[in-house]
Amino acid sequence: MTDTISIVGAGHTKFGRLTENLEEMIVAVTREAVEDAGVDPGQIDAVFLGHFNSGLVSDGFASSLIHQAYPELRFKPAMRAENACASGSAAIHAGMNAIQAGKARIVLVVGAEKMTHRATEDVTLALAGAGYQNDENEKKLSFPQVFGVAAREYTDRYGSPLDAMAHISVKNHANAMRNPLAHMQKEFTFEQASQVTNKNPEIAPPLRLTDCSLVTDGAAAIVMTTEDNAASFDRAVRFRSAAHVSDLIPMSRRDFLEFEGPARAFGMALDEAGVTLDDIDFAEVHDCFTIAELLTYEAMGLAPKGQGAKALEEGHVYRGGKLPVNLSGGLKAKGHPVGATGVSMHALSYRQLTGQAGDMQTPGARLGMVFNMGGSAVANYVSILETQKA
Repeated sequence: MTDTISIVGAGHTKFGRLTENLEEMIVAVTREAVEDAGVDPGQIDAVFLGHFNSGLVSDGFASSLIHQAYPELRFKPAMRAENACASGSAAIHAGMNAIQAGKARIVLVVGAEKMTHRATEDVTLALAGAGYQNDENEKKLSFPQVFGVAAREYTDRYGSPLDAMAHISVKNHANAMRNPLAHMQKEFTFEQASQVTNKNPEIAPPLRLTDCSLVTDGAAAIVMTTEDNAASFDRAVRFRSAAHVSDLIPMSRRDFLEFEGPARAFGMALDEAGVTLDDIDFAEVHDCFTIAELLTYEAMGLAPKGQGAKALEEGHVYRGGKLPVNLSGGLKAKGHPVGATGVSMHALSYRQLTGQAGDMQTPGARLGMVFNMGGSAVANYVSILETQKA
C-alpha cells in the first residue's frame, strides 16, 4: 500500500542552538516545503506535527501553529503525533494513513522541537518520560544511563564495544562537516573520541560525551501525496515500503541487546519493498547514542550479533562503502531535536534521492532507508524510499 504515496517537497532548518521559537521554526519549514513542492497551500488537505515534550521542554498545543504559515491553511485538520523520539515518523505514518484512507490527497508533515532554552537537567527529565515509569529501577534511569546499560551488557556478552563506538562518533562527525544544516561541524580523531578526558568525560559509564547525541533545536517538513498525483510535481520520491513495530516498554521483559523491534521493522520493510540490504544505497539511522548505531548494524543484518564492529572494520558504513550510514552526521552530529528527527531523516533522504543533497550527495542513489526509534527500541519505524520519475 505504501507504494501509492510519494514525497514531493521538503523543508529543513539548521539544527543547533537557535534563537527562533517553536512557532517560527514550524512556519519556516512549512513555507520551505510548500515552496519546494510548488503546491498551492489551499490544496493541502491536512497537516500533521511530530512533537515530543513530555510536558516540560516546549509548547503544549502546537499542531495548529502550522496554520500560521499561510492563510489558506486555516480550518485544515491538524493533529500532533507523539511517540517519544520517533514522533516525527509517527506523524508521517498518520499522514500516510489519511492518504490511504482516501481522506486526503496532499498532506503536510512537520517535525519540530525547541529544547536548548531549558536547562540540561529539565531536558534529561523530559526525555526520561519515554522510559517505563512503573518500575522503581527503570524510572530512575536517564536515557544516557539506559544506553550505558546496553553498552555494559554488550561488553559482558560479546566484548567491549567502546572502540567501535568511538569510530562511529568519528565517522558521523566527519560526515556532518559536509552538512551545512548540522548542529556540530567539528571533527574528532579516534584518540579524542576513545579516551576519557576533561573534554570527553563519562556521561553514563561507559558512555563518553562523544557517544551521546546533542540537545538541539530544529524543524523539518515534507509534503506527501498519492503516487499518481506526484507525476505532476517536479520531483518525487515514493515510499517503496514503510514498517512500524512497537515493543514492550519495560526493559526487564525483553533482551535489549537483541533489538528485536528494530530487527522486525527492518525485515518487514525489506520484505514489503522486495529488496535486500545489498540494494540499499544509503541509510539514515537513529544513533541517539553510538551503541544504538552499533546495535542497528546487527538488527538490519549488516553484521552478525555481537560483530557490529565488522561493518566499520570492513568500511561498509563509511562514505563510498557498501551501505553508507548517516551521511547527514546522524543524531550524533546533526543533532536530535526529538520531534523533528524522523521528519529530518525523510527530508534529507528525499534530497539525496532527488540529487539535492549538495556535499552530502551519494552519486546515483536510487534506494534509501530510514530508521527512527522511540525510547529504548520501543517504537521502531523503517522506511525504504525510491527515486520516482515525476
